[in-house]
Amino acid sequence: MRVAVIGAGASGLTAIKCCIDEGLEPVCFERSNDIGGLWRYSDEVVEGQSCVMKSTVINTSKEIMCYSDFPIPSEYPMYMHNTYVQKYFNLYADKFNLRKCIRFETEVLSVSKHAVFAQSGQWVIKLKDKKSTEVREDIFDAVIVCSGHHAEKNVPDFPGLSNFKGKVIHSHDYRHQAGFEDKRIVVIGIGNSGGDMAVELSRVASQVKWRHGGKIDPIVSQVHVHCDMAVELDQIVSQVFISTRRGSWVFNRIADNGMPVDMIGLKRSVLKIRKLLPPSFFDNMMENQVNKRFDHSTYCLKPKHRITAQHPTINDDIPNRLASGTLKAKPDIKMFTENGVIFDDGTKEENIDVVVLATGYIFGFPFLDKSVLDVKQNHVELFKYVFPPKLEQSTLCVIGCIQPIAALMPISELQCRLATRVFQGKVKLPCYDEMMTDIKNKELAMQLKYVQTQRHTIQVDYIDYMDELATLNGCLPDLKSLLWSDPILALNCYFGPCTPYQYRLNGPGKWSGARQAILTQWDRTFASLKTRPFRRYRMKTKLVKSTDGRRVVNEARSKGKKKGQRKRKLADRTTTTKRQRVQ
Repeated sequence: MRVAVIGAGASGLTAIKCCIDEGLEPVCFERSNDIGGLWRYSDEVVEGQSCVMKSTVINTSKEIMCYSDFPIPSEYPMYMHNTYVQKYFNLYADKFNLRKCIRFETEVLSVSKHAVFAQSGQWVIKLKDKKSTEVREDIFDAVIVCSGHHAEKNVPDFPGLSNFKGKVIHSHDYRHQAGFEDKRIVVIGIGNSGGDMAVELSRVASQVKWRHGGKIDPIVSQVHVHCDMAVELDQIVSQVFISTRRGSWVFNRIADNGMPVDMIGLKRSVLKIRKLLPPSFFDNMMENQVNKRFDHSTYCLKPKHRITAQHPTINDDIPNRLASGTLKAKPDIKMFTENGVIFDDGTKEENIDVVVLATGYIFGFPFLDKSVLDVKQNHVELFKYVFPPKLEQSTLCVIGCIQPIAALMPISELQCRLATRVFQGKVKLPCYDEMMTDIKNKELAMQLKYVQTQRHTIQVDYIDYMDELATLNGCLPDLKSLLWSDPILALNCYFGPCTPYQYRLNGPGKWSGARQAILTQWDRTFASLKTRPFRRYRMKTKLVKSTDGRRVVNEARSKGKKKGQRKRKLADRTTTTKRQRVQ
């Protein structure tokens, strides 16, 4: 069975491997010259091909984001820079010999049903070789779409934007801060990309002093000497503004005691407690927790909606930049002028050099006919966010078209494991009516839970969704049985983080190394931090240097000894006094 895989990014790589594991013949088409997709950094801006910023660090910890049968090396950081993510993909591709299945610099122009699709389930794919520009067609028994959903830029139609004389770019085209030094910049949007760009730009677009609307010089003192004259300057104006329509709840990557926040939150035990508690109670608890780091009201970021009604913004630096004045939070934009911006609250900022639109994407699949899959305002009808329900034969699936509150890689992998078994008839999907009922129920639940935006149309909760896929595929971990046969493993699965290895403990695709991977996941998490020797103390002590600077004295222990000596002396004196009285 020949299977076409479209895209060799995070989803495409695992699609190839899952096909090989099931004895299928995958052929992957990748329009660039390397694997990695979104995570392969390049200075070149290619329309329709997204790329991370040069400084991007992934928002999920390495044990949560890895493929389920290939743990990330222990020496890799807890939260990896994009270069480490790309290295991991290369290790994965080399380990399982995936490159032999990839046709690089080959673009998929169209995917259409074969003339006898109702009987054969086959697809006709039109391909273009980017080197020779040759166009050809090929026939496949099944298709796995792994092209992602960061394709077409979402560019809002702000009043006056066309008359703005400054530079306007979309986050799709942003790579690094070079060229933005000493510019006055407005970043629109406070998602993960918008937050990262605003923080990065605020470091190079330093504060500037202005007088009478004209720029004088960068700050060096309270009084500048310019043209041999001392000039008293009027005000300091922030260089970077982040405009947000609703505000946002901002999470840190690191939780209390230096723990990865996702490994603390993504636990089956936590999910169980959350389902037992009223939603408002859990919201209050979470909001109090994030406000301990910085009060969102004080920093003008608190939204009207509750904390679980949005996809979280992960950023470690936003409050620090706001507190330093290098970044300022502003409301939504009312209109643009020729050289500035007017916000909804009536405030104005003039002499704006650059506007960055961190306004997301309109996802779609231009190579697919609308009769196969139609996307309207980021709404798409897919059973379990994978299978188009209207097909006579379930031989096409979409992988990674989802917005999880966790990592995408393990979800894409489990989607592929299920899809390849569906292609072979080992897993039967429900009838059309049942699939549509499931789709509509999920849409309704999403509307009730999340703020109504284009960002929240493919939102899922990680553990619940993974368990749904695993139930269909027959690889859901049986914790009740494990509690009797392997209680240590069962307790780790229930009270520990729900890492992808749990879905390799049993059923199709079972991996013999899954148990050991679960029991050692915390060791790998912190292994990269062990870069210097240290000594553990049983008691809280204060270490001070001695006067000669060569020895270290344990002050607490020293004080304890002195205190004991005083007690013994006092006891001796009391005993002597009593003896004298007796005599």
